[in-house]
Amino acid sequence: MTENSKSSSSTHPPLPPTTEEDRFDRLRLLRSRRVGVATYWRLLAEHGSASAALEALPGVAAAAGVENYSICPEGVVQAEIAAARRHGARLVCLGEAGYPPLLAEIDDPPPFLWVAGDTAPLMRPAVALVGARNASSLGTRMARALAQGLGAEGRVVVSGLARGVDAAAHQAALDTGTVAVMAGGVDILYPSENTRLGEEIRARGGALVSEHAMGLQPQARHFPARNRIVSGISAAIVVVEAAAKSGSLITARCALDQGREVLAVPGHPLDARAAGCNMLIRDGARLIRNAEDVAEVLGPLPQPETRQQSLPLEPPVAQDAQPGADHAPTIPAPPPETRTLQETAQLHRLILDRLGPAPLAEDQLIRDLAAPSDAVAPALTDLEIDGRIRRQPGGLLSLS
Repeated sequence: MTENSKSSSSTHPPLPPTTEEDRFDRLRLLRSRRVGVATYWRLLAEHGSASAALEALPGVAAAAGVENYSICPEGVVQAEIAAARRHGARLVCLGEAGYPPLLAEIDDPPPFLWVAGDTAPLMRPAVALVGARNASSLGTRMARALAQGLGAEGRVVVSGLARGVDAAAHQAALDTGTVAVMAGGVDILYPSENTRLGEEIRARGGALVSEHAMGLQPQARHFPARNRIVSGISAAIVVVEAAAKSGSLITARCALDQGREVLAVPGHPLDARAAGCNMLIRDGARLIRNAEDVAEVLGPLPQPETRQQSLPLEPPVAQDAQPGADHAPTIPAPPPETRTLQETAQLHRLILDRLGPAPLAEDQLIRDLAAPSDAVAPALTDLEIDGRIRRQPGGLLSLS
């Protein structure tokens, strides 16, 4: 059996590293000159281990016509790991806990991700929001509304930390979970105007993610590769505003290649910033007006399992009651209301954000809010008394 036939016997990527030495060698292999993601996986498959691939790499390069080839020095990888330690970043390998499950399914998944912040959002259902850097006021308002609605439903918002639509989406999703995929190292917050936003994402339970080395300044050629991660992490991508030739459309093409849903917000035909979105819709992308439209495309989120105490078939007997005593058991008083004024105001705000002039079914509103019905019902009554919402026949609700 030839080496090529051995390497093609399986299309599955190798298992994650099991030792720190193997982890170091794999990172060194990936950082070697002319070794991209596809070459990395091929070398691992052909040679069985990163150390063997590193030994063979100069010969492979010579056979390809590359003279005086040298592999990545150990000191370079040691410096990268030290920089990550100083920055508090974590290296997550494909196949390990913390690696985004949907990203692992694409054709060219990053072998490693540097993660600054919390890895928990990477494991939750996510939707990407992308769009123009020179977004209009309406575009940024739409991005914020979509991010807030998706977050309220329980989805993480993924974007690229660019100015415009990306920044608006991240900002609106800080409280519910957001992931920023970087075109450079996770310690290089680009553009500089979003430095504070990047720090907030990390501090408030979100994540900054990159496949690139620590300290790497983003370059133009890095952005298309970054975009495949934005769409790869997500179940769907929503394009809010985009010119006819833009990075957002590259992300949309990546999403199509990865089998993701592509959704777009329509815009005025005379606005160049809407040309890309209108083209996507013309070519079959789903037209999106709000977060509810996104939820309709993706379907409901799986509900977490909750333990419910089963109801007794017979009423319990009080501890001080004697067998055969002829009196009813004591019914405990309901627990006191624990919702604060701030929480109540927030719930009112979420309800008003969800409702509009078009009637919405009350049970659908409760599902969208992902809140207990016994918490939503009193809030609806308060808003109805205040004249801010209107009940209509058939259990429908709308803004007054």
